[in-house]
Amino acid sequence: MSTAELPKVKKHTRLEDAQAVILGTLIIALGVNLFTHAGLLTGGSAGLAFLMKYSTPLSFGQAFFLINLPFYVLAIMHFGWEFTIKTFLSVFCLSVFADVTPMLVTFDKVNSLYASIAGGFLMGVGFLMLFRHNASLGGLNILARYLAEKYGISMGKFQMAVDCMIVLLSVFVVDYTLIIISFVGAVALNMIIAVNHKPGRYMGNV
Repeated sequence: MSTAELPKVKKHTRLEDAQAVILGTLIIALGVNLFTHAGLLTGGSAGLAFLMKYSTPLSFGQAFFLINLPFYVLAIMHFGWEFTIKTFLSVFCLSVFADVTPMLVTFDKVNSLYASIAGGFLMGVGFLMLFRHNASLGGLNILARYLAEKYGISMGKFQMAVDCMIVLLSVFVVDYTLIIISFVGAVALNMIIAVNHKPGRYMGNV
């Protein structure tokens, strides 16, 4: 196919961006609450927020919002204001939704392994929605995207390695059996990203 025959890329509208941020963070918040209910952990900034929730008076949403503040400088330098603003709004929405969801949805009993797999899949799908609309949840997601675009390193594989390291460091906070189950969730989350997020495959994120 010649260059002239290539389909014209259609840019996302502001309304489409807004719905992606809201729906994406709502889906992630549900996954976060499955993890919280089962006492599980994940990696990245969210993993650090889980550790702070389990060991300090802060809620997940409060800890997550604070952890991400330093990364906005890096986002502005490498990805510009549009990406940074979308990321800030995504972090803010998730911080609010993660704390509000338990008031609206409760679980009497959730199997830890199910929570790990289902929660990981939900968060992975939510991340994809954000990535495809030029947004993220800050923290290590910014570094992962930079490495993917600059050096072609798989976002899913990079984040999976980092996430597993963070889960390992949580040995002093949660029971080791929950750490093992949390590994399953980290793999489920990043498998969704690794399989579905390929540089250049999706053309609607510009």
